[in-house]
Amino acid sequence: MNPIKLDRLQALEEVVRRGGFSAAAEHLRLTQPAVSLRVRELERRLGVRLVERVGRRIVATAAGSRLLAHAQRIDAAVADALEDMAAHAGGGAGRVRLGTGATACIYLLPPILRELRRRFPALEITVETGNSPDILKAVEENAIDIGLVTLPAAGRMIEVVPVIADELVLVAPKSMPLPARLTPAKVASLPLLLFEPGGNTRRIADGWFARARMAPQPVMALGSVEAIKELVWAGLGCAIVPRMAMASGAARRPLVCRTLSPPLHRRLGVVVRRDKPLHRGLREALGALTALKDGPTGIR
Repeated sequence: MNPIKLDRLQALEEVVRRGGFSAAAEHLRLTQPAVSLRVRELERRLGVRLVERVGRRIVATAAGSRLLAHAQRIDAAVADALEDMAAHAGGGAGRVRLGTGATACIYLLPPILRELRRRFPALEITVETGNSPDILKAVEENAIDIGLVTLPAAGRMIEVVPVIADELVLVAPKSMPLPARLTPAKVASLPLLLFEPGGNTRRIADGWFARARMAPQPVMALGSVEAIKELVWAGLGCAIVPRMAMASGAARRPLVCRTLSPPLHRRLGVVVRRDKPLHRGLREALGALTALKDGPTGIR
C-alpha cells in the first residue's frame, strides 16, 4: 500500500479544526480547490468518508475522528524526528565509538570524555576496551570509529597519528629487594607478572628481553593492569606496567616504581579509517585525542 502523504493529513486537520475548506486554505496559504483535492485524495486512498457538513461547518466523520487521533501521534513523531535531526545538523548529537586498552581507558580518557560530554550532552559515546590488534581490526571493519592503540599499527585504509610516549616501568612491593640497575637479565631473574600475550604492550616488553637474549618465564600473565597492581601489592611478584598507571593518586596501593635499564617506552597512537565520514562530534573527539601530542609527554 502506498504511504499516506503528510500534507493530506495536515489538510484534513485544518479543515476540521477551522470548520471549512476556505478557512483551512487561508491558513495553509493554498487555494480552496487545492485543499478540497487533498482531502478527497485521502478519502479515496482510504476508501472512507472523512468529513461531512453539519449546518455551516465541516466536521469529521467517525472514521475521520479516528484518523485525526492517529494524525496527532504522527505529528508528535515527526516533531521528535525534526528535533533530533536539528541536533545532528548542528553537530551536537551523533555517535562516537572509541576503542582502546584498559590502561588508557582508566588513566587517559576520563578528562577527555568528561569535556566531550560537557560540550555535547546529546552525543552518544561508547568505549570498547581490548588489545591493540583487536581495536585496530575493529577500526578497519568500521565496528568502532576511533582507536587509541599501542603502536606499531598499520593498515591500507588506516591513518595513524602518534600521540604519547609512555614509559614502561617496573613496579614491586616495598618489601622486595631490587638490584641497583634493572637490566633484562636482572628483571628476568625476579618473580614476574606480565600482561597476557597478544597485546602490543606485552610484545614491547618481550622485545626488550629478547634484545638481551633473555626469555623470562612469568609466574602469571593477566589482561588487567589493575589486577596486576593488586597482585604485586599482595607480594606475588613484580611487574612491567605503563607509567601512566602509576600516576600520582592513581595507585591505590603503595608500590615501588623504578625505571628499567635501558629505559623502555611504548607509543600510543590514534587510528581512524581514511575514508571515515566525520560529523562534528566525531571530529571533536578525534581532535581531543590527537591534541594529546601537545602535552608534556607527547611526541614532538
